Amino acid sequence: MQIDGTSALVTGGASGLGAATARMLAEAGAKVTILDINEGGAIDLAKEIGGHGLAVDVTSSELVRAAFNVACNAYGVPRIVVSCAGIGGASRIVGRDGVMPLADFERVIRVNLIGTFNVMRIAAHQISLADGPRGCRGAIVNTASVAAFEGQIGQAAYAASKGGIVSMALPAAREFARFAIRVNTIAPGVFDTSLLQELGDDARDALERTIMHPSRLGDPAEFAHTVKYVVENDYLNGEVIRLDAATRLAPK
Repeated sequence: MQIDGTSALVTGGASGLGAATARMLAEAGAKVTILDINEGGAIDLAKEIGGHGLAVDVTSSELVRAAFNVACNAYGVPRIVVSCAGIGGASRIVGRDGVMPLADFERVIRVNLIGTFNVMRIAAHQISLADGPRGCRGAIVNTASVAAFEGQIGQAAYAASKGGIVSMALPAAREFARFAIRVNTIAPGVFDTSLLQELGDDARDALERTIMHPSRLGDPAEFAHTVKYVVENDYLNGEVIRLDAATRLAPK
């Protein structure tokens, strides 16, 4: 699939993996719409790359539909859609203070899993109605995590949310095949995002020692490079790609 001249939409695009992806797509010639709950960050990056930035909660059907309408009016139907919006949150199911509040679990599932599904369903519908080459009318890329496979202690909610994203890839790809829309998922390992930048040097060094080769945190640009490969390779569909330097998370 050709990126140059194509309308693209990135959620969670104001920082981290999403920002790197938005920059890559713009550099490759796409017209990029950035969605993020951080309105200022989305607008600032959009100005930098010549795109459009919107404040959007990905769990809201109304806001996501409205954002797609804005993107369609500005650049045409987004045929490249990358979901990077998500939250963390560590909590034991049963801890010193008792059981995990159910609301904490629900919040992570709602943002990470339901938010990704919400964007995917609206994107697929919009793309299915648009004109486009039959070979590949659209490409959807979702973001999971290696925690989907080796969730650590305290990551039950996060691992469940990312495991759901992993499990959606194949059934969605099978369903959307009739629309010539591909669906793939990237499961990154430990990347150097704003969340990890808040850790002290000792904590970061300890994390890096758990990574096999190269023994360092992932660069968001490497995630973006993988998105580019996924979008451009028309035969890649229904796949989950681990991007983790051969890392396997320890229990804690």
